Amino acid sequence: MGITELLAIAASVSLLSGWRLYLTICATGLAMYFDIVPLPENLAMLEALGNPWVIGISATGALAEFFADKVMWLDSLWDGLHMIIRPLGGAMLALAVVDSGDPVWQVIVFLLGGGAAFASHSAKASARAVVNASPEPVSNVVISTGEDVVAGGLLFLIFANPVAAALVALLLLALCFFLLQAAYRMWGKLFGKSKVKYKDH
Repeated sequence: MGITELLAIAASVSLLSGWRLYLTICATGLAMYFDIVPLPENLAMLEALGNPWVIGISATGALAEFFADKVMWLDSLWDGLHMIIRPLGGAMLALAVVDSGDPVWQVIVFLLGGGAAFASHSAKASARAVVNASPEPVSNVVISTGEDVVAGGLLFLIFANPVAAALVALLLLALCFFLLQAAYRMWGKLFGKSKVKYKDH
């Protein structure tokens, strides 16, 4: 496996970790445990995710996140609590993908992985805060369920086809920028209306 594929996998997993950290760890661990995804020698460090304890803890976290992410404002509270956890998790997963024999390369990938996870986490948290501004709770459930399905599908795609991981990483990165931009515009409209109302009074 070449450096391009390794970078693509590291970037994709990091971005997904900022979105669904526990699901990313749990799905990857189950794939390792049941030999669904045969890892190349370069990714041998990821076999630790197949440990039953790691799978059990990540599954518990994924289940808690599944329900917390579908309740209005509780999802934003959950995102706030994971502002540091998700970037660190994404950085550690990215670090597990690279060659452990090069410390300089490890530091670079650790920083880039953490940055990617933080970017996707920020985009998700900002978008969900905007959704919470709407009075109806249905959109939270729909968007959260969509995130679950997409994250699960992309995880299997990443490990099944490392070449496709590069496209997944680019797609997720573009989605992050789109969500941040959309959230910025929406918050601008909301705060703009609030200022107008305040002046009228």
